[in-house]
Amino acid sequence: MTLNRLTQKRLTGALLAFGLSLSAGAAYAALSPQQDALIRKGEYIAVAGDCVACHSTEGGKPFAGGLGLATPLGTIYSSNITPSKKDGIGNYTLEQFEHAVRDGVRGDGANLYPAMPYTSYAKISDDDMKALYAYFMQGVQPVDVPSTPTALPFPFNVRLSMAGWNLLFLEKGAFKADPSKSDQVNRGAYLGEALAHCSTCHTPRNALMAEQGDKALGGSSLGTWFAPNITPDAVSGIGNWSTDEIAGYLKTGHVPGKAQAAGPMAEAIDHSLSHLSDSDLQAIAVWLKQTTPVTQEGQARAADQFGSPATYVDTLRGVPRPAGADKMTGWQVYDGYCASCHQPDGRGSKDGGLPSLINNTALGHLNSDNLVMAILHGVQRGPESKDVAMPAFEHLLSDTQVATLSNQLLQQFGNDQAKVTPERVKELRAGGTPSPLLELAHWGMGIAGLVIILLILLFLVRRRRRH
Repeated sequence: MTLNRLTQKRLTGALLAFGLSLSAGAAYAALSPQQDALIRKGEYIAVAGDCVACHSTEGGKPFAGGLGLATPLGTIYSSNITPSKKDGIGNYTLEQFEHAVRDGVRGDGANLYPAMPYTSYAKISDDDMKALYAYFMQGVQPVDVPSTPTALPFPFNVRLSMAGWNLLFLEKGAFKADPSKSDQVNRGAYLGEALAHCSTCHTPRNALMAEQGDKALGGSSLGTWFAPNITPDAVSGIGNWSTDEIAGYLKTGHVPGKAQAAGPMAEAIDHSLSHLSDSDLQAIAVWLKQTTPVTQEGQARAADQFGSPATYVDTLRGVPRPAGADKMTGWQVYDGYCASCHQPDGRGSKDGGLPSLINNTALGHLNSDNLVMAILHGVQRGPESKDVAMPAFEHLLSDTQVATLSNQLLQQFGNDQAKVTPERVKELRAGGTPSPLLELAHWGMGIAGLVIILLILLFLVRRRRRH
């Protein structure tokens, strides 16, 4: 199930990213060296899987659940995965834990929604699963806090329906190394396919919200933010990125002259990827460079190859701003709200702290949703990236102003084939496009109701004729 808004407020700080409290860390001292090593291995796996991001709320305890994840079908609330015997998973056996993580089935037998990426976690190795279990049972503090129940509209509230979905789309079996690939590529594939679950966001979905395997990592809309093509296609993907640039981006969220992370990707970097070892990040980068390229129709050149410095300043001198804000030109909006940081010419600050808008992938894709979302919601990073921040303008700029500004930026600095309308801004501001499954379900229920009514009428008519 594609997440509509992965930009919910999440935990900040490296401590929460690792998910250890001081008391849990102290408990390690009472364990055998072997058990201590197993728990610490599980901790690293939990970080690689970014468990803390979805199962924690801002200001709450790590892994205590309760975070509302807005999806095209409604809000799904994450569960408490601390070892609380009352509200968490403290009573889970290893087998029940594996069944939940790999198959999406809770300890009580109820199906989980694939907002929890068990379709990727199904590939986690047996050894890593045991370490992960040991960490959650012995390395995490139990929190006795019940999770907010998820209440999706009918028929999606019938969790048993996910059993059918799993039969169709869940591929079971742990990751198997490709003997024709190097150890580094296989390590990167395991991390990217299983733990980091890259395909969950970056692979497009079909009408039933399942990943389209033939377009793996080819880019997908998350409802609001857009997860771009990360295959090695030289034009549509990241084929012109070096492995060092990819690894550096995963660690810091920034590559000068190419891109900077925002939205869900920034959160994944802050809470998960930035805490992985350099060798693992390099392995992911090497793996990405040898995946199957996916080409996108209409993309003229690589997303980081657009733009030129702006020279608009003289055209604004002596020109009064219109009385109505929605009648401002794109350059007037830019000059009033953007130029102080990105500079009038769009080159950004000399030290790179305030990024250049030229050769910036946020403006180079045909899908311009990330540009709009960055304007509306800004860019805020974790405490280790305090110098990276862009204010949100959702309460300062109207839909028309955002569209006008976006189109001016695309024309000057980005892909001029991309367009932004006030209607799309309004839609993104409201949380994105609703899932077509909702309408199909409503139609289906209506048809089912009509069939039932006709059957009842037919029964009554036959019964009357008999009398």
